[in-house]
Amino acid sequence: MSKHNMVEGRVCIVTGAGRGIGREYALMLGAHGGLVVVNDLGASRDGSGGDSGPAQDVANEIKAAGGQAVANTDDISSYAGAKSIVDQAIDTFGGLDVVVNNAGILRDRMLFSMAEEEWDSVIKVHLKGTFGTSRFAAEYWRNRSKDGKTNDARIINTSSVAGLYANPGQANYGAAKAGIAAFTQIAAQELSRYGVT
Repeated sequence: MSKHNMVEGRVCIVTGAGRGIGREYALMLGAHGGLVVVNDLGASRDGSGGDSGPAQDVANEIKAAGGQAVANTDDISSYAGAKSIVDQAIDTFGGLDVVVNNAGILRDRMLFSMAEEEWDSVIKVHLKGTFGTSRFAAEYWRNRSKDGKTNDARIINTSSVAGLYANPGQANYGAAKAGIAAFTQIAAQELSRYGVT
């Protein structure tokens, strides 16, 4: 790997990294020399169940290719789970440089038949999950800055055309993704002074 790689040696958390787009993010970061915390609860697309397999499989794949990775199965929609992921990155790899908030579930339903739980669970995983990991990462970076250290850190959030342009059957998902878009802009304004974009 070249010494000019922008990811090499950087500690990266990827949520929802067991399957789909998140898995591709994690594998790519690992291939470019990132130290990856592969987070995935291992739930199905609707958020039900749990399985340590997907996160561990991706971590193993990164390691088999010569990279460095560790699996994490915490629930990012819980405050404690989000903190645990950030703590694991710092404890395992000695710091944190990048958070990729990708985890999400789908509970598609028309507005007139959507259940409270279908609303709450989607908002909780997408929006609260993005907040949680970002919040604890931001605290870590702010504290480093206050200690006179410099950061060159990133928060990368996943939005969707459903949130930006709307999509029938996805009031919950679209609202969460629009919330993430606004959240991202506010986080950027707050954290730029600490070397976080």
